[in-house]
Amino acid sequence: MSLAAWIKGTGNSGFGYGSTAEEVTEGLDLSGKRFLVTGCNSGLGLETMRVLTMRGAKVLGAARTIGKAEAAAAEVAPDAIPVACELSEPSSVLAAVDVVQATGTKLDGIICNAGIMALPELEVQHGYEAQFFTNHIGHFLLVTRLMDWLTDDARVVIVSSSAHKAAPKPGIEFDNLDGSKSYSPWKAYGQSKLANILFANELSRRLGPGQTANSLHPGVIATNLGRHLPGVAHTVFGVLKPLFLKTIPQGSATQVYVATHPTLSDVTGEYLADCNVAEPTAVAQNVELARRLWDESEAIVSRLT
Repeated sequence: MSLAAWIKGTGNSGFGYGSTAEEVTEGLDLSGKRFLVTGCNSGLGLETMRVLTMRGAKVLGAARTIGKAEAAAAEVAPDAIPVACELSEPSSVLAAVDVVQATGTKLDGIICNAGIMALPELEVQHGYEAQFFTNHIGHFLLVTRLMDWLTDDARVVIVSSSAHKAAPKPGIEFDNLDGSKSYSPWKAYGQSKLANILFANELSRRLGPGQTANSLHPGVIATNLGRHLPGVAHTVFGVLKPLFLKTIPQGSATQVYVATHPTLSDVTGEYLADCNVAEPTAVAQNVELARRLWDESEAIVSRLT
C-alpha cells in the first residue's frame, strides 16, 4: 500500500487526501449544468472536464490553443465546447469571453484551473511578471467579464496552492509587479497563488446572493505544471511520486468538490484543501489587501483592453 493510500483519511466533509473527483461526485446528476474549465488539455483540468461530463454537465473546455482544446474534448468529453484561451494574452481571454457569451447560456460554474509555475528566469508579459499576469490577471479578466453570465447559484473556483505561503512578506509587491527589482521563481509563483486566494475572497464579497467564490490547494501532483522545474527537481518528483504525490484523479477532487457538491451551496470566501475548509496564511485573509489587489487588477486590465 502506498503512503498516500495509508494517510488517505477524511475530514468533516467525509472526503480527504485520497478522495478522487469521481468519488466526490458519486450520485450527483449535473445534467443541465454548464461549466467553464481553464487548462482543460492536461492534468487536473482534463480530469475535471472528464468527470463533470461523466456526471452529465456541459463543459466549455479552455486551453491555450483551439487545437489543444479540441484534442482534449475528443479524448474525454466529445460534447464539450472547445475554447481557445491564452491567459497571458488579454485579446485571447476576451475572445474566449465572446465564445461563452455566444452560446447564449449562463454558466453554473467557472473553474480557474490553468497556470504556470516557477519559471526559472524572469519572463514578462505586457509589462508584468509572467506568473502574476498569467495565473492572476488572466483569470481576473476572464471571470470579471463573465460575472453577468453567471447563474444565480453559480460557483467560481480558483485553484491556488499552499505555495502561497512562499509569497513575499508584504504579500503582494505592488512596486515590483514587473519583477525588475528582484525575481525568485518560487516567490513569484507564491505571490501569484496568494493573488488567487485574495481574488476569490474579494470576489465572494462582490457576487450576488446565492453565488459563491472559493479558492483551494489541490495538493502536490506531478503534472505538466512542473515542466519548468530543473532536472534535479524532476528526478525527485519521479522518485517521490509513488509515495507522496497525489494522483491526478486525487488532485482534481477538491476543485470538482467545490464546484459541484450540494453541501457547499452557501460556502463562500473560503480556502479548501483535501476537500475540506482549511486555513491559509494571515495575509491571504487580509481584506484591505484583497481590495487593493482588485483595484490594481482593474487598473491593469483597463490599460490593456
